[in-house]
Amino acid sequence: MRYTSAVVIMLASRCILAFRPFVAKPQQMVRLAATSELVHARVSRKDLSLELKTITNELDTVLSHLKARRASAETLQAAQDIAALASKRSNLIQERDSFLNQRKEASATVGMLMRKNELSEEEQKQLEEAKKSSTKASDGATAAETHLEELQTTMDDLLSGIPNLLDDKVPDGDNDSNNEVVSTWGDIDALPRELGWTEEFEPLWHDDVASGLKGYKSEAAVRISGARFVALSGAVAQLERALAMFFVDLHTTKHGYTEVSVPYVVGRSALEGTSQLPKFQEDLFAITPESHTCNGEDAFLIPTAEVPVTNMHREEVLEESDLPLSYVSFTPCFRAEAGSYGRDTKGLIRTHQFLKVELVKITSADTSDEEHELLTSQAEACLQALKLPYRKVRLCSGDIGFAARHCYDLEVWLAGAKEYREISSCSNTGDFQARRMSLRYRPKSEAGADGKKPKKEKLKLCHTINGSGLAVGRTLVAILENYQKPDGSVVVPEVLRPYMGGKEIIAVP
Repeated sequence: MRYTSAVVIMLASRCILAFRPFVAKPQQMVRLAATSELVHARVSRKDLSLELKTITNELDTVLSHLKARRASAETLQAAQDIAALASKRSNLIQERDSFLNQRKEASATVGMLMRKNELSEEEQKQLEEAKKSSTKASDGATAAETHLEELQTTMDDLLSGIPNLLDDKVPDGDNDSNNEVVSTWGDIDALPRELGWTEEFEPLWHDDVASGLKGYKSEAAVRISGARFVALSGAVAQLERALAMFFVDLHTTKHGYTEVSVPYVVGRSALEGTSQLPKFQEDLFAITPESHTCNGEDAFLIPTAEVPVTNMHREEVLEESDLPLSYVSFTPCFRAEAGSYGRDTKGLIRTHQFLKVELVKITSADTSDEEHELLTSQAEACLQALKLPYRKVRLCSGDIGFAARHCYDLEVWLAGAKEYREISSCSNTGDFQARRMSLRYRPKSEAGADGKKPKKEKLKLCHTINGSGLAVGRTLVAILENYQKPDGSVVVPEVLRPYMGGKEIIAVP
């Protein structure tokens, strides 16, 4: 994908053309110091966060992580341009401060002379010279400040297109074929044995199963809304709703999450905060400004509840004692799937509109990794309760998402398709999103010695974690394919029966 929009590149060029940053050859992009600690062929992240200071002071580390992500040459160059612009920025700050000092000295001379009742001819000349010097210095300081603001905007725009640094746990790899299988759960032959599948029985794809139950209305949906939309009816639609209700109840009653109902329309700044913008605008459904804007900003349909849920605390300062915050939200999601033309056109796997139960945690830096593992296990609990076989994989450097520093995918077994498919992606973004939305927390203050007041701790950036718990449509796919019987009926998983009015089986009409 493109690193930035044409607008960003134009903005950047205004300041970049003022100097000539080095353009490295591909083999020279990453110059690792001999003393650097390497992890999976890249420099260890240690406790670094992606920010302008890190790119300026630790450029080799940043470039090695971009190289590990298989980033484009344009993105690699953007990091180098930021470092070069930072040097120019330092020079401009010195220039501005020099002008300000000159203005201060000239203004002091003007003030001293103006306090005199009478001025000699020489003093009058000094006064005029001092006034000119003060004006000239003031103009110079203003020009430098304007240039600094433009430079800062350019650096921020470039930074918005650079992905997060990688956790040391993330393996190196080009694509999903290099992901690391961490664990597997369940026996893919257990349900077939229980449901009486014979060796001759060839399990159907989920859409064929749903069609046999008279619950799949693809053609009607396409007539209404176009390609990649699906309508469900009858017991199949009821099963989809039952899944969502079960997931929300499990997370709120067993896992300690607070349920939230959020808007399905968000503004540009919310999507920038969670890093869908500016890089992934082509994957979003935009709303025309004539129809609606969000506080004057461009409006979009949500691609995931992660966006509105995480942004509920945008620009807030939380107390460490209140962390972690754990939220669950059931919403429709809307994605243009701009880069998926021709892929997964059959069935419910990849649609423009789908239902998802999203888990979001806002944590302290110290508990971030632990809470990521916990959230992932809570998503796994959904699959285990449904007795659906799955595997847990750690995404490699070339497959991990833009904002994530560490990510697990849960891949459920689909008996009809005879493959594992992603059903949940559980990501720890560290402070990457929190920095963009200015979400911070106040660390607990330790009691002072000898009865003194506790020392005030410096505010820290929160860490944000998110994951599907689960994607409802893909879970429906898994149930239709794994719980189908040779006669075309589908057994309702035991935990869903209370949500289905006690129904144990969906029979063929």
